[in-house]
This record gives sequence, C-alpha cells and structure tokens, in this order.
Amino acid sequence: MGQEIGQTRFDDDTFREYERRLFHETELLWTELSEERFSDIGEIGGYELESWLIDHNFFPAPINKTFLGRLNNPLVVPELSRFNVELNGVPLPLQRDVLSVMAREMNQNWQQCQEVAHEMDSVLMMIGILPTVRQSDLCLANMSDLKRYRALNEQVLTRRAGRPLRIHIDGRERLNIDHPDVMLEAATTSFQLHLQSGQRDAVRYFNASLITAGPLVAAAGNSPLLFDADLWDETRISLFEQSVEIGDQSDQGSRRVSFGHDYARGSVFECFADNLSTHSVLLPILMDTPPSQFAHLRLHNGTIWRWVRPLIGFDPDGTPHLRIEQRVLPAGPTIADMMANAALYFGLARFLASLSEAPESSFSFDKARNNFYAAARDGLHAKLTWLDGSAIDARTLLLEEILPMARHGLKTLEIDPDDIDHYLDIMGSRIKSGQTGSAWQRAYREKHRADSLHLVAAYLERQRSGAPVHEWEI
Repeated sequence: MGQEIGQTRFDDDTFREYERRLFHETELLWTELSEERFSDIGEIGGYELESWLIDHNFFPAPINKTFLGRLNNPLVVPELSRFNVELNGVPLPLQRDVLSVMAREMNQNWQQCQEVAHEMDSVLMMIGILPTVRQSDLCLANMSDLKRYRALNEQVLTRRAGRPLRIHIDGRERLNIDHPDVMLEAATTSFQLHLQSGQRDAVRYFNASLITAGPLVAAAGNSPLLFDADLWDETRISLFEQSVEIGDQSDQGSRRVSFGHDYARGSVFECFADNLSTHSVLLPILMDTPPSQFAHLRLHNGTIWRWVRPLIGFDPDGTPHLRIEQRVLPAGPTIADMMANAALYFGLARFLASLSEAPESSFSFDKARNNFYAAARDGLHAKLTWLDGSAIDARTLLLEEILPMARHGLKTLEIDPDDIDHYLDIMGSRIKSGQTGSAWQRAYREKHRADSLHLVAAYLERQRSGAPVHEWEI
C-alpha cells in the first residue's frame, strides 16, 4: 500500500489480468520457498511510527502535504489522512546496541519533524487514538491527496454496495455509529515492529509473534477513548477491524483486518495462499515488473491487515527475504515507552522461536487469539492463558513469566546488557505501577473531570518531557 498508483477505477478485464498475475506470483513464491531461495539473513529489526499533526487548539491539523514538503525526509511519509504521517526506521541487525541506535534515530527524526511542525504552528503527537478527533474530522476532505487511498475507499464501498461502515464497540461504555467511508481507519495510529529472519526460522518467528501479541497489548495499551466514549484498553484494535470491513464480521477468514485463523504449520506460504483463496482483490494495479519481484502479491497482501502479517522484501543484494510485521502496538506514549515495547517483543519472540519444542505445538491458536482480544479489552486487568495452560492475570504473567523470557531472548541475541536492563526495567516499572498510557488517560480524565482538550494538553506536556508513562503525574 506504500506505492502511488495512476488510476482509481478499474474494469473487469483489469481485475482478471491482475488475478492471473497474482496467481502466477503465488505459484512462484511456493517454488522459491520450496527450493529455499529466500534469504538466510537474520535477525533484523525495524519500525514504523504513525503520528498525529495537531494544531495549538489540540485538534487534528490536515497539513501533511505541506509539512512533508518542507521536511523533505524520505523516512517520513504520508498516511491515510492529512493529519497523520509515518516515521520509518532504517533496518538494523538485532545485536549489540541496536536498541540505543533505534532510539537515537527515532529521537532525531522526531525532533526534526517537531521543528518543521512548529514552523507551521502545529505539533506532532504520538498516541493510539487522539481524544480530540471528531467524527467530522474523519471525512474524505481530509484524506491524503494520493490516488491509492481514493481507490481503496471506492473499492471498499463498492464491495459494501454503498452501505456505510458500522462501528459497534462495547467496552466500559458503548459506541454505535455509522460512517460513510474508510476514514475511521485514520483514527488508529500504531507503532509497528518488523522482524526479519532467515527462511528456516520464519515459521517459528511468525507463530511466536502471534503468541506474543496478547501480552504485548496488555502491557502497552494507549487507546481507551473514542469520541468521548471510554471503551477498550486498546479501542484502536476494535475500531480498525471494523473501519475497512467488506464481508461478514462473524467470518474471521473473510475479514480484511483480523488476527487470522491459524498458525503457519509448514511455511508462511500458507498465509499468502490464504490471501489468494479467501480475499478478493481490492486494488488491481498492473505493474511492469518481473514476477520475481512479487509486486502484485505484495500489493494484495498490503490490503489484508492481519495484526501479525508476513511480508516479502529484498536484501541489499536483491535476494528476497521474509519478515514479520507486528502491528498490535499503539503509538506512544513516549519514545522510551515504545522502545521498551520493542525490547519486550524482540526478546519474547526470540525466546519462543528458540525453544526446543515449538510452543505452538501445544499452545493452541485459539488461546493466542483469545489472549489478544482479552488484552485489547482489559489491558493489565485481563486474564490470559499461558503456555502451561494456566489462566492468570496479565500483570502477574508479565512480571513472573514474560519479562524473564524476554530478557533471556535479548541475551541470546547478544543485545547490550545495559540496554536490556534499561528498557526492560521501564517495562517492569510500568507493569508494577499499572500505569499504561490507557490507565493514565482514564485516571487523569476522572481526577480532573477533564474534557478531551485538557486531557490532550496534559498528555502532550508529559510526552514532551520524554519520561516514560509510569513516571507521569496524574
């Protein structure tokens, strides 16, 4: 979905030709994976940080086109709405001081972005859902000026026969709304982590990433509020799943945004085969590239937003590689918090993927999925099931089981010991205090009877300090 396109309307012949090329590239993928032609380089990490442009009244500022022009940084790109941008990290080997290097790069790019935003009388903010965003902000007039987004909206609405998107979220409070287009997706901003592994380890890392999703979300919630309603700990999860829905909500297999319906058993090819058989083509953009570039297959995969998604990329020498996109984490509250989340993910995934007996052989996919949604709803108060089959509250599980596993995993990657201590100590302190971003927003709102404007002002002031969220005053 990152590439621009030349048209927004497509005839039946174009769909048929795209499907032919997609089928051929999927067959080629099977051949190349079967013959082990994919890269054996790993482990490499990267990230994408989606953020908000807001004005000094704390409302969304739809100025990303001008902002990006002035910024002129290829690592910062547009998102669906005019008030969102995405910061990308350079892929780095997961070893030695990688966590510090990632944090420095993110800080440098963030500060550069803030300087340009300030020149435009605005500010950048990282939070899963901006409390001041209004449904009226999420309109086509505020869609980024890129044809790929217009085409996506048209295709989703065509599949829905023009019916509006229906959002129902039942949390601490209840929200029921209709929306005429896909722009509700723009209310959800994430911190997405990428983990490249050698082909032989891809299945283990993919399944490990599914198992990590629940504990990660429990520890990192930062999206409790939408349109003044207090909903899930990670309302972003439920909102995104419903904001581009074209099929039957009850059918996990047909949903464009979902946790999926099984582990990879023999190869991550199974995910791409499922894409072909279960999901219709949304954007039939015909590209003049050789089949070995998998351009049509990669674009199709880009319109199916699994929370844990396998991706195809290429090493610097052109060798194709496999990587996992872990999409479950919200943006914010601070760079220190997000790097602690990254340390938890990279370490836990490494630990689980390296166990002599694959945990997915005994820990069912349904348990991993149930953990994910329980954590999204209830955060650190969720009851989660772990590898031994026991049901335990998320806070205890994270402190007694998950953090030691993540620490061990980071050590086997030979991450700098000081970085391990620094970031996992941030995570441990957050869990012990119970003060995630979601918990802070709720507590501040209740204590001060604050409206969304005052909440955002207080959140932004604390975010600017750089202190991790467990240290924020209420």
